Amino acid sequence: MASSHLFSLLLLLLFHPLPTTSIIHKATLFKSQPTSLSSHLPLTTYFEVTKPIQIPKTKPCSYLLLHHDFAYTYTKPPILSHYTPPSDCPSQDFSKIVLQWNATCKGEQYDRIFGVWIGGVELLRSCTAEPTDTGIFWSVEKDITRYYSLLMTNQTLAVYLGNVVDSTYTGVYHVNLTIHFYPAEANYDSDGFNSVFSGGWSGLGADLIVPISRNLPLNDGLWFEIENSTDVESKKFEIPQNAYRAVLEVYVSFHENDEFWYTNLPNKYIAENNLTDTPGNGPFREVVVSLDGLVVGAVWPFTVIYTGGVNPLLWSPITGIGSFDLPSYDIEITPFLGTILDGETHEFAFSVMNALNVWYIDANLHVWLDKCSLKTEGQLLSHNSLPTAVSLVLNFTDLNGNFLTGASRSISSTGWVMSSHGNITTNSTQAFNYTNFMVMGNDGNIQIVNQVIDFNDSVYAMMPSSFSLSIESFKRFPLYLYSDYVDQENETYSMVTNLTLGFNEERVKATGFGFFVSSLKNLQNGQGVMLVKGHSVVSGLGSTQQAYQYDGTKFCYFRNVTSSNYTILYDKVDNTCSKKNRPHVGFGLAKWWPFPARRAFPASSM
Repeated sequence: MASSHLFSLLLLLLFHPLPTTSIIHKATLFKSQPTSLSSHLPLTTYFEVTKPIQIPKTKPCSYLLLHHDFAYTYTKPPILSHYTPPSDCPSQDFSKIVLQWNATCKGEQYDRIFGVWIGGVELLRSCTAEPTDTGIFWSVEKDITRYYSLLMTNQTLAVYLGNVVDSTYTGVYHVNLTIHFYPAEANYDSDGFNSVFSGGWSGLGADLIVPISRNLPLNDGLWFEIENSTDVESKKFEIPQNAYRAVLEVYVSFHENDEFWYTNLPNKYIAENNLTDTPGNGPFREVVVSLDGLVVGAVWPFTVIYTGGVNPLLWSPITGIGSFDLPSYDIEITPFLGTILDGETHEFAFSVMNALNVWYIDANLHVWLDKCSLKTEGQLLSHNSLPTAVSLVLNFTDLNGNFLTGASRSISSTGWVMSSHGNITTNSTQAFNYTNFMVMGNDGNIQIVNQVIDFNDSVYAMMPSSFSLSIESFKRFPLYLYSDYVDQENETYSMVTNLTLGFNEERVKATGFGFFVSSLKNLQNGQGVMLVKGHSVVSGLGSTQQAYQYDGTKFCYFRNVTSSNYTILYDKVDNTCSKKNRPHVGFGLAKWWPFPARRAFPASSM
């Protein structure tokens, strides 16, 4: 288990105490941008900081997939359209395929989760930006090249964005969805790595992508809804009998009582203080994935904060990490192929430890097929998956105290598959560590959360003649959150918030031909104060600083940007790779950030 991250923080804010229970969850009452802060602004462009997609120099073939105005669409069926692959491109050999979502909105509106599916396969999960009275624009571009085989066949496009429009919430989301196909150019290699790792053990991508999602027709999205800790949602599927590799790509998002699951309080604290309407079950969550009843993998999700979360003034115009393009998580299924290559129906199932309503989960099964064989065979050699070890230390008196939650888990599987490529033995390992140190102070009005998730996975494939391939990923998700809630009476309250959010990952891909190493360090700091009346922010201040550094074998990208109340104060972009930022395996992360990891908001600021 990762070492606990203890800290001391003295902020003496002399406010009138009001017993409260879940400070961040109180913030879910508003999520709408204040008219008084935004009415004087021109059209604002919102963006998530990320590296640009590396595209070839060829001219793309671009197609508008959907133009739609999402007004009152909540609980209604997804918008459907017939998708056909490009027919008038000079070449059908595409080295890059990019999905682009462009949207505008004007008025007052909540943040809304939305999804894009083709043939039941989810391509994008995202959150809308929250509009102003003068209007906003945002764009999301996502590399969807891995779905190449799916995009070359006729399918049904489905887009779900559950929006509510009434006399209060007036924002309508006007959306254009476009796909860009980039024909290949000679010797194009976007990441400088042998194509053997762009998909299966050879080739560009999976030959077949099987949707593990709900079937049309239906209301809401195609995702499964997990409503509590005992809820299990599943989907039956079949795969061809000549498969030689399989990877399950899992999409996860969390909402309502679990939108801020990392701030949820222990049940004992809630019970002994006789609290009501307080999200509980503690701050630890784990998405468990099983195949025919056997646990094959897990997801300990990154703490995405949506554009209305914590303090919406923090996300204007810089949005939270992952909010416009929620991460998906790959689980290697290849060791288990021997158990599902029988031509029979099998079943994937999903559950969430400690879940409260609601979690949206679905998945895509990427399958590589042996074109030289009608049937492959395999065997699961070993599988080790012990229950998650969770510890909880509580120390509280009445509404004040602290809680230390820790968790760890490892899952390891080995199996072989015999195909025309030879006998390939694959080992897949996932290792997780988690700590969450939470403090409740000032009679429950101050909440401090300091959390770290380590999420590491590796895949090793031993091929004939001792030829080996490996993929390793080391992720760390740090989170620090300070919140002080003050009741001002008359349905009005004020809140001070300080936030540090990070997504760090190092990846190593290696074969006998060479290796590819990449490093991503992505960190946000935010400080905000706001006065909320009813459901609207009526005054406040939000400032955000973000440093993003990606280093790869052939491409590097750095951006350092700062905003305050809709205005960019500083923005520097650089593509130079520097030796001091070159990637290395493991997490001895250098303290190179251009601003402190945490900032205490001064008491005089409120």
